[in-house]
Amino acid sequence: MSEIIKNVLRGKVIIQGDLVIKTGMHIGGGNDYAPIGSVDSPFVRDALTQEPIIPGSSLKGKIRTLLARYRSKQYILNSITEDDEIIKRLFGSTSPQVISRLQFQDLFVSEESKLLFESIETDTYMGEVKFENTINRVSSVAMPRQIERVPAGTKFVFQLVYTVIDETEIEEDLKTLRAGIKLLELDYLGGHGTRGYGRVSIENIKVTSFPDNDALREQCEVILQG
Repeated sequence: MSEIIKNVLRGKVIIQGDLVIKTGMHIGGGNDYAPIGSVDSPFVRDALTQEPIIPGSSLKGKIRTLLARYRSKQYILNSITEDDEIIKRLFGSTSPQVISRLQFQDLFVSEESKLLFESIETDTYMGEVKFENTINRVSSVAMPRQIERVPAGTKFVFQLVYTVIDETEIEEDLKTLRAGIKLLELDYLGGHGTRGYGRVSIENIKVTSFPDNDALREQCEVILQG
């Protein structure tokens, strides 16, 4: 009976804002087809518009991993099936089967940033190319490579939906989400973060709800804005 109660839908909280790239970001998109002159490591793009995107799965996986590491009571990170109850109910689990309360969406470039890109010249379409060298320690031979990055200053439209199942758990859930966002801002998104890539911030957070509920909206805004 308790499992049935825990799956009752009480409402939806829509969390919106801007994800701002602070340092060049690279989320790999694969290069099975690489014409001559293309970069060695391109970033992921929307198949229709060819604009850079941030897959919702990348953001979800990063925040979940950071929270799991932060909340772990062991020196060695546990298996995903051994995450604590809060992480399982927020991000989902297969053992036991728990549906994620957080629904992450793919992030697309904001209209503001699109206009900015129209007025400047970039190495690739909405991208910059970073040239790096790997030096062989034995032979001292340099192995140059080109990495495509989303330039610093680019804004993506951030939207996340939280499913309200138990009103008594809203505060705990959203405080955990807030901690995950803070950890992300202190870490990095995408690859090569230890070399300065992928610093981001989530700004201008706004909350709406369905059905419309001013008390719930205000409660969530206060929690998320700290």
